[in-house]
Amino acid sequence: MAYFAAVVAIRIEDPDLRPQGSAAEIEKLSERHDVNLLFVLIDTLRADRLGSYGYARDTSPVIDRLASRGVRFARHLAQSSWTKSSMASLWTGLNPARAGVTRFEHMIPPQAQMPAEILADAGFRTAGIFRNGWVEGYFGFDQGFEVYTRPVARPPPPSVRRENPTLKEVGSDEDSLPAMIEFLRSHGDERWFLYLHFMDVHEYLYDDESALFGSSYSDVYDNAIRRENYVLDQVLRHLAREGYLEKTLVVIGSDHGEAFNERGFEGHAREVYRETTEVPLILSFPFRLEPGVVVEGRTRNVDVWPTVLDLLGLPPMAGVDGRSRRPEILAAARGEPAPHDAAPAYAHLDQTWGRRTPKPAPTVAVAEQGFRYVMTRNPQGRVREELFDASRDALERSDMLAEQPEVAARLRGLAERYLASTPPWGSEMPTLELDEIQLNQLRALGYAVP
Repeated sequence: MAYFAAVVAIRIEDPDLRPQGSAAEIEKLSERHDVNLLFVLIDTLRADRLGSYGYARDTSPVIDRLASRGVRFARHLAQSSWTKSSMASLWTGLNPARAGVTRFEHMIPPQAQMPAEILADAGFRTAGIFRNGWVEGYFGFDQGFEVYTRPVARPPPPSVRRENPTLKEVGSDEDSLPAMIEFLRSHGDERWFLYLHFMDVHEYLYDDESALFGSSYSDVYDNAIRRENYVLDQVLRHLAREGYLEKTLVVIGSDHGEAFNERGFEGHAREVYRETTEVPLILSFPFRLEPGVVVEGRTRNVDVWPTVLDLLGLPPMAGVDGRSRRPEILAAARGEPAPHDAAPAYAHLDQTWGRRTPKPAPTVAVAEQGFRYVMTRNPQGRVREELFDASRDALERSDMLAEQPEVAARLRGLAERYLASTPPWGSEMPTLELDEIQLNQLRALGYAVP
């Protein structure tokens, strides 16, 4: 079926036919037994390139429409700038040092409690459709899924361009649509959970219809976001046509952002500054919120699943670092002050994650009360520190370490205590000996793996 042609031709301004809701309907969501769950992970999507997060370009009309009638989390932090570590934290609700997945060979152990397992135990049919090899089932990401698969890759038409020079992949996110439709055809009359992991933004994929913003590396990234919105709209239209949208909670998130030479380098999986760790999180309910609400306080990817499970009235994940943000959502929907939360948020990357060396080189960001402290330790133990104050420098480009030594000392202590933490199942993480085929699949994504 020619899904791609259908995607580029759609109109994205169609009216929203869901009923109108309020804080009362959000509260009652946990009492409903007909609500499905769609989790769309848009790989490599930084928050500040979306209109709903203040971007001037019209890159994200579909995402912005969902945000304007749902819940948008304004200051949301990914726990790493590398997909595998970030997604392990998102799924387990544990920060990277506690999730333990910080190197290329690490696996999520069977002892980890995954959201798909909780949902399956609650009677949901579960399916994951992914295009990023770092979340392959053999790394433990398939726990709890009945179906966990890559979609069949189809060469896109000549109108599609792929401008990431490191990539050797074929196919596009439209390839996920047939698998999604088949899953819903088979299990749509039951309660379901569907995870879609999109990669077109990571791959800088766009077409003639979405080539709106120029040809520089940064422009093409914006084109790809616009193109991804068309694919997302096709997903939502299918749900609407089949009668699912009025009984589905839709979650839109990302694993990390992308740098564009703000500090002398491009891409991701190299550092934990704001460009690669500030990501969107948007919830769209089975009803419209008019106007949409915004949770202004700092939130984190480790909070995603505690929040979603709480909203659905399902058992919580035990012993996690994240917490449910349902109280903040309800407060925002009622126009009330948000509950106070001064807890720090962490982002962490082992800069030697892709090398065959046991010597870690962690870079850690601690975000607290508008500050971001970044500590980088090289394999020889030398430490570099930086401190940014977003209240005075929104882009976090000016190092305030010398001006605010007391703040730096306090956050340094938090970073050191964080690095000393260990996984609940022990510090020895299970590892996978990757064969050459698996390594080549990861290299095809543009990553330098051994």
